[in-house]
Amino acid sequence: MALNLFDQFLSPVYLGMPLIAIALIMPWIIFPTPPTRWLNNRLLAVQNWFINQFTAQLFLPLNPGAYKWAMMFTSLMLLLISLNMLGLLPYTFTPTTQLSLNMGLAVPLWLATVIIGMRNQPTVALGHLLPEGTPVPLIPALIVIETISLFIRPLALGVRLTANLTAGHLLIQLIATAVFVLLPLMPAVAFLTAVLLLLLTLLEVAVAVIQAYVFVLLLSLYLQENV
Repeated sequence: MALNLFDQFLSPVYLGMPLIAIALIMPWIIFPTPPTRWLNNRLLAVQNWFINQFTAQLFLPLNPGAYKWAMMFTSLMLLLISLNMLGLLPYTFTPTTQLSLNMGLAVPLWLATVIIGMRNQPTVALGHLLPEGTPVPLIPALIVIETISLFIRPLALGVRLTANLTAGHLLIQLIATAVFVLLPLMPAVAFLTAVLLLLLTLLEVAVAVIQAYVFVLLLSLYLQENV
């Protein structure tokens, strides 16, 4: 029976209970909690430095009215990085390879930015659908195109995160399978393939971090248009 490479993306179930909930809770368990001492340890110092740097870079181009989203975006960033990184470990499951989860994160946050724009500055928010200086014959078609592009944004957010992580996991599994097949036949080629697998794993670690950052960065750009 041929092995289905997409079985690794099925949500694991144990005794009829989906384990994706445990996978979502795990990142918050492994985060170190601040101690009651005056000085933090090195791990907490690095964690706080990373959070401060990320928050400062993320909200640098935003108006002060968007600063109230800092805690939510920072928490989302840490959650996505943790889920993506933990999914690279053996015998683990990556929840962010599920399009339903990514759309569940993208759609409400995108919709919140649109509602804020409609409530605070409806003229500016609706003005994005028709750029200034558009010829009169092109106005109806351009409004339809801009409206479609507005509603495609959450779909693009979810599909981008899902596709990048799924492609990386599939490549790792394919190359790992090639290493095991080539090892008894051509050891030298198998060794070179294993080196390629190591480099691909390092690349996938970078992709896991970058895709989490891109997800939150695009949400902040959508917020910038409506604040």
